[in-house]
Amino acid sequence: MPDVSGTVARILQWLGPAVGRGEPFVLGLSAPQGGGKSTLAAALVAAVAERGRRGVTLSVDDVYLTHDEQRALAARHPGDRTLEHRGYPGTHDTALGHRSLAALRAGADVALPRYDKSAHGGRGDRAPASTWPRVHGPVDLVIFEGWMLGFAPVPAPPRALAAANGLLAGYAPWGAALDAFVHFRAGDPEDVVRWRLDAEQARRARGEPTLSDADTLDYIRRFLPAYETWVPPLWEHGPRGPEAPPLPRLRATLGADRRPRGWIVDGPRPSG
Repeated sequence: MPDVSGTVARILQWLGPAVGRGEPFVLGLSAPQGGGKSTLAAALVAAVAERGRRGVTLSVDDVYLTHDEQRALAARHPGDRTLEHRGYPGTHDTALGHRSLAALRAGADVALPRYDKSAHGGRGDRAPASTWPRVHGPVDLVIFEGWMLGFAPVPAPPRALAAANGLLAGYAPWGAALDAFVHFRAGDPEDVVRWRLDAEQARRARGEPTLSDADTLDYIRRFLPAYETWVPPLWEHGPRGPEAPPLPRLRATLGADRRPRGWIVDGPRPSG
């Protein structure tokens, strides 16, 4: 999302008075890897600050397993490329994510976890707890963002995704913590490959340790089956599935330029 001002305005218009209702409002934000989630989340926080409200972001990426835990997970699933490195369902500390969201919702002071993607030659590791930013609650808006936020198990996953699909059940508390959900999907899965490569090259240009282009392409192409398997039901039913009460949702498809096309509003209005 190169220019997010229009997207920010559309989301805030949809949220209306929900932000500033007197207690933290938890907004889920899902978009493809490289689709501009972090940029959009930061712009939303800045925009609500201009209105005298406090916002904070937490990324799914910040609650990955530690490097050692990830290696242990891979060892328990030898030959499973989806669990070899960080990224897929099952490679997160879901309890850490839930505790962080719960503390923010309760208006408590909390140190938010952070993940260092440059560690171990670009394979990453959780940053030391002493470096985590501390948020003094309460806040008005919590933005929880991630490429796979809202994914839920499907009845008959491809064999290669069976283990990750089973591990998705542990993510249900994340969806239950949301007050509303914004979902962007890619119009063409190949755009995700290009966006992710662009993001890695930008980090390299800033002098950060990164994966090589070849390793980045190998890494990101592992995720294309995930988009094919879990995005369609998420797009159709939202992060709580078809059986739960409807959650306020705003969704759009991203063009190759990462700009939203065709906004769709579902469910009740965000509660103010």
